[in-house]
Amino acid sequence: MRKNVEIEKTAVVGKKVKIEENVKILGDSFVGDGCVLKSGTVLIDAVLGDGCEVEKSKIEKSQFGKNCKIGPFANVRLGCIVADEVKVGAFVELKNATIARGCKMAHLSYVGDVELGENVNIGCGVVFANFDGKEKHHSKVGNNVFLGCNVNVIAPVEIADDTYVCAGTTVTKNTEEGDFVIGRVRQENKPQRSPKNI
Repeated sequence: MRKNVEIEKTAVVGKKVKIEENVKILGDSFVGDGCVLKSGTVLIDAVLGDGCEVEKSKIEKSQFGKNCKIGPFANVRLGCIVADEVKVGAFVELKNATIARGCKMAHLSYVGDVELGENVNIGCGVVFANFDGKEKHHSKVGNNVFLGCNVNVIAPVEIADDTYVCAGTTVTKNTEEGDFVIGRVRQENKPQRSPKNI
């Protein structure tokens, strides 16, 4: 038995599962065949399909399909339903999200209260702004959508299939299929106006 591994009696672990040190499998968790749970992983009432790999991450009351890669340092909060072959990378947080097959969110993003279609690319620093100060709102993203780095999606909004959203854009209204979306202020350089020169 590996050091500091905790598997509660209510949990189910499949065949040929690799469990490293400092892993907790708690509650009614289910781990499919051939999964890899690396050190620092915590599962609480979580479901992992066959062939998933989790590294230094926490998954609570959520389910993943087959061959997903999670972590390191991902935080999957309650209510997430994730399909097969999805990547949830470093410091990504999910909450109440439905994510279709083949989506990729490599690092440093918040994906909450949203439905993602297939093969969506979530760039670094993407945030789904779901709270208006009083209520939570839901967004929907279609298939084959590209969200560049530091995109803000202000819910409620629908982003149609094949939309390309440029880095640094704030999305506040629905898009049509195949739209190219850019919402940045044009850069202006003012010579010798740096505080050091004033």
